[in-house]
Amino acid sequence: MPPSDPPTSNPKYAWSAIARELPPKPIAAERVEDFLEIYATYDEATVREQASRCIQCPNPLCVQGCALNNRIPEWLALAAQGKFLEAAAISRSTSNLPEICARVCPQERLCEGACILNSKSDPVAIGAVERFINDYALDHRAVEVAVAPANGFKVAVIGSGPGGLACADELAQLGYDVTVFESMLIPGGLLVNGIPAFKLEKHIVERRVDLLVKRGVKFRLGVRVGWDVSLAELRRDFSAVFLGVGAQRPKALDVLGGNLPGVVDALPFLIQKNVDSPVVDLPPVDVIDKRVAVLGGGDTAMDCLRTALRSGAKEAVCLYRRDLANMPGSRKEYASAVEEGARFEFLVNPIEIMAGADGAVAGVRCVRMELGEPDASGRRKPRPVPGSEFEQPADILLVAYGFDPVPFPP
Repeated sequence: MPPSDPPTSNPKYAWSAIARELPPKPIAAERVEDFLEIYATYDEATVREQASRCIQCPNPLCVQGCALNNRIPEWLALAAQGKFLEAAAISRSTSNLPEICARVCPQERLCEGACILNSKSDPVAIGAVERFINDYALDHRAVEVAVAPANGFKVAVIGSGPGGLACADELAQLGYDVTVFESMLIPGGLLVNGIPAFKLEKHIVERRVDLLVKRGVKFRLGVRVGWDVSLAELRRDFSAVFLGVGAQRPKALDVLGGNLPGVVDALPFLIQKNVDSPVVDLPPVDVIDKRVAVLGGGDTAMDCLRTALRSGAKEAVCLYRRDLANMPGSRKEYASAVEEGARFEFLVNPIEIMAGADGAVAGVRCVRMELGEPDASGRRKPRPVPGSEFEQPADILLVAYGFDPVPFPP
């Protein structure tokens, strides 16, 4: 088929003639041997076909489902025509980190979940097309990085995670003198330290940071605001201060034995396996040939399971108090975890962490759960089943119950 030919005689019905196709990925046995990003990139013919599945709704639900209200149908139409640079320019007009969002955003709960094709077929592969067009533009050096004329104002950005990077990018393009303060020694926040490379390789974030540096953004690494420099000093020396410290305080495991050796919070574990960072005050967590249990059902839990398997764990099992239908984690990440060897125990809640002869974790005493009426979040509330207690053997217990905001010193 020549590149200029439409995939069907009537492009509006391309979705019915072209099946949704995700980018290829290695078989699970191969990809668990390393931390490389598992998905490859579409070729040009495939990305055009996949983009052509969009029916160009007059009232696009995908835009409403996107947290940024990205102009999705516009850049899908351009991608379908092979106008990749123009498509990427439209994508960048509403997103400061489009090549990163394409990899880590939960599209199935946002834009793709809202796609009108879900009622008839599979949704348009919005995330994969977004990744292609923005990588294409970056690879072809088609992203503008000129330094904007200075407006005379200075802004301090605290934290170099996605919020901090997006703020710095937006302000730099408006002519502000921006300095980003980051407590870690590598910029990127959780994009680098928390999200495993098999979902987002480090060089993708490094490339975005390099673009910001070329736009004039300065980075001060290894600086803890509130300790090494006070907020009062920043307010004195800068016109404005943006707080982008994020929510990184782990929710507590409030059961008997929760402080035993071998009980580890998810984020320090992921940081330790992601980067060589002396900032993390945690002894090395060795999971080689060990049984790892993960508490929680979100994307952090999926990351822990998959990281443990790549780090040599003999077993990685997820203990989650609700069922799969009510699990908040990405279904795509869940499917990848299952493919890679993770096991899931649904409708299970820990009630005690068991100690072995050495005083460290040896297992988790659990109770079976059943679902009752919906709670305030709309999900059915779990309740214990009397007499259903059992023990799950474990040598390492990773707690992935979510995070609260980090208290910020004055």
